[in-house]
Amino acid sequence: MKSLIVYTSQRKNGDKMDDTDRQLLNLMQNDFPICEQPFLEIGKKLGLGQQEVLDRIHKLKSDGIIRRIGGVFDSKSLGYKSSLLAARVHSGQLEKAAAYISKFPGVTHNYQRSHLYNLWFTLSASSPEKFSKIVKLIKKNTGISDIAELPAVKIFKREVKFDL
Repeated sequence: MKSLIVYTSQRKNGDKMDDTDRQLLNLMQNDFPICEQPFLEIGKKLGLGQQEVLDRIHKLKSDGIIRRIGGVFDSKSLGYKSSLLAARVHSGQLEKAAAYISKFPGVTHNYQRSHLYNLWFTLSASSPEKFSKIVKLIKKNTGISDIAELPAVKIFKREVKFDL
């Protein structure tokens, strides 16, 4: 794992984060321990118990500060296939198709665009064969016949970390 990514946004209830919350988010982004009890290790660095770390993370998630926590892996070196896909979907079927596509665990960033190809999403799968199988299932079960694959040619953004 290259790093841990923590997607953040504004707190829903307007409360301000305290310094400990900021330190916690910085640690999670920049120095997440890869061990059996990472939240215990984070707590030691912050002078907190493991449960308080977990409680703070839960509150930050429920308040909308943390949207997602997940590892960042070099999926290609692990044998995965990942690509941006653009689909031409009849406007009356857009929501239904997007809901179906979003059910696949390897799908992220599923969104509508004002374009001939009006539904764009990323798909990652554990192998090129599994990737192709998922695309075929999407076509079969949504009636979408035109899905363009737009693989990354060059990676411009490796990591984004916010100093909180």
